[in-house]
Amino acid sequence: MYNILTLNKIAACGTDRLGADYAVSDNVQSPDAIMVRSAAMHDMEFDAATLAVARAGAGVNNIPLDKCTEKGIVVFNTPGANANAVKELVLCGLFLSSRRIPAALDWCKTLKGEGANVSKLVEKGKSQFVGPEIMGKTLGVIGLGAIGAKVANAAVALGMDVVGFDAFLTDAAAAALLPEVKVVGSLDEVYAASDYISLHLPCNDSTKGMINTDTFAKMKDGVRILNFARGELVDNASVLEALASGKCAAYVTDFPTDEQIGVDGVVALPHLGASTPESEDNCAVMAADEIKAYLEKGEIVNSVNVPAMRLAAPEGKRVCVIHTEGALNAVVAAMDGCTANVNTASRKGVCYTVADVTCDCVAEKLGAVEGVYRVRVIG
Repeated sequence: MYNILTLNKIAACGTDRLGADYAVSDNVQSPDAIMVRSAAMHDMEFDAATLAVARAGAGVNNIPLDKCTEKGIVVFNTPGANANAVKELVLCGLFLSSRRIPAALDWCKTLKGEGANVSKLVEKGKSQFVGPEIMGKTLGVIGLGAIGAKVANAAVALGMDVVGFDAFLTDAAAAALLPEVKVVGSLDEVYAASDYISLHLPCNDSTKGMINTDTFAKMKDGVRILNFARGELVDNASVLEALASGKCAAYVTDFPTDEQIGVDGVVALPHLGASTPESEDNCAVMAADEIKAYLEKGEIVNSVNVPAMRLAAPEGKRVCVIHTEGALNAVVAAMDGCTANVNTASRKGVCYTVADVTCDCVAEKLGAVEGVYRVRVIG
């Protein structure tokens, strides 16, 4: 029996896939795995039994990745599961930023009680909400992963010119783009060409605050910024200054700050990107499948801290080792003579080595190797 701890509500269509051998609850003890959406885990003390964390979503900022790696805990996410939901909200944000729709909605509410004068007041006041059409304008998409590619392709279908940049563009991601999407070689090219810029990349040391006073200076006057990725990508003071000066005509964000709320030109949404029943179902299903495959087979797909490895179900016992690259030779040596079908994968200094076990002593030998984070035997 496997114990699965849920830190947020996880759609039943996902947890039901785990089957009768899994106890799923928000209060299980010594969980073998944790399923989470947005709950903060940085201050959490992990039980020694915990083998995996599955984030039902793409971003993993709420999970202490280094801590998990050092404890041999595999962290999964669900890339692409919420891509369509976010894409649709980005398109909504595109229109909201252009036509001053939120301000117009708020203004219409002030007409309540005017009776027969409403029609005249509407005609008199509507000019203050004039905004451009998006057809023929240029959308810059920064980050061309699962979401960014969908946004880029949808914008092409809406009659926009689209330029895109991704520092880590894969062949598969490039193949997902329509031929009309122009992939450029630098952020500066996106900044210079775009009437609208949509952000679709993670927040890390190199991207935090990437939209700032210096980058605004490289953009067109009246640029509109769409941020449905991470709030910290946009420097707060810089965007407020750009809005006040007219350099930025609109800032649509799913991650508003206190300073941004109520500012003219800011369209603030309460982190609705993946808030659709379809998205929540997709994420729950993918997260459950990842956990099940890892716990039962040792297979790793969509991990953000341990290398991927596709595996068939074990016929007997299987040993799974998470370790540093430096420990690889010692790990293989400890397996000598008592394992078969050894597979190793490496990623950013972390190795994952899996083998069929023919000797009961191998786990003890591996546990004594310096640089080994976790040894697990399945079966």
